[in-house]
Amino acid sequence: MAAVRARDAQLTKPPGSLGRLEELAVWLGAVQARAVPTASRQMVAVFAGNHGVAARGVSPYPSSVTAAMVANFGAGGAAINQICSHLGLGLKVFELALDIPTGDIASGPALDEAACAATIAFGMEAVHDADLICVGEMGIGNTTVAAAIYAALYGGDAAHWVGRGTGVDDAGLARKVAVVEEAVALHRDHLSDPLEVLRRLGGREVAAMVGAILAARLERVPVILDGYVVCAAAAVLHALHPAALDHCVAGHRSVEGAHGDVLRRLGKTPLLDLGLRLGEGTGAALATALVRSALACHTGMPPSTRPAWPTGTDRFHDRPAGKTSPPGAPGPTDRDGATLHDTVAA
Repeated sequence: MAAVRARDAQLTKPPGSLGRLEELAVWLGAVQARAVPTASRQMVAVFAGNHGVAARGVSPYPSSVTAAMVANFGAGGAAINQICSHLGLGLKVFELALDIPTGDIASGPALDEAACAATIAFGMEAVHDADLICVGEMGIGNTTVAAAIYAALYGGDAAHWVGRGTGVDDAGLARKVAVVEEAVALHRDHLSDPLEVLRRLGGREVAAMVGAILAARLERVPVILDGYVVCAAAAVLHALHPAALDHCVAGHRSVEGAHGDVLRRLGKTPLLDLGLRLGEGTGAALATALVRSALACHTGMPPSTRPAWPTGTDRFHDRPAGKTSPPGAPGPTDRDGATLHDTVAA
């Protein structure tokens, strides 16, 4: 981190003038332990799972839509496909036993211990061969399990954590709140352990994302978190250890539920706030443009040959200080003969 800050201090700009872009460059270097960080192998990892709780009418769509969307990812027809294509990002979709929904969290645990551990391990294998990862998800009913995880970890009324997800009406919203209340009450004697919160109230895609985020931490790979459901996986790790998410930034703030409250508790300031609530890793993928821009400035700008940020009227001129062109003399020209002008304000 010190080496990255030292290089940033030498670049041809006023210190701090690039704001959060400078912070992102330092973050990348700190996570990767490199004076000159990289982001040449960027990947969006989308984890898909189905939930038994969906049968309770917590979504306007049936669980079969999860498989349909996974097929759409494969066909290149989803929003995340277009964003990845436009930004040059790799995309991997991990299908997690869609034909076997997890248990209904309002009547029992979502997963048994062996299944939860195996799914975390599966997620840990997803982060290889990347130097920047965006974590996303797909799963009908998963905003309900995310809300239950937040209610278990942070307390408060279920209604605070529950949002409309894919667009439930008022009656559907009431059902979601009731389901979260039932689930938290049913498992209340086991919720002091964050991993039990995950096992009992989460889902396969949430457990796999826990594994992916954890493995990225161990392998020093920076992570951009997507929205409400992804942050439920992050919240489990944060509850285990506050430094567990030091390698992560929040790609955006979702309009779903109390995502802003979640980000505050995780100590993350989102890079974007676009009113998104789609999931699929879309907000995280869009945020890569900012991370890559930060990296481009940090690695592409030449260090200043002067000991400090220059002042006066001669900043950035190649000619020696004090020597200027006579009034009316033509300035330097580009290869097409057009006169070039300084673009830096005095």
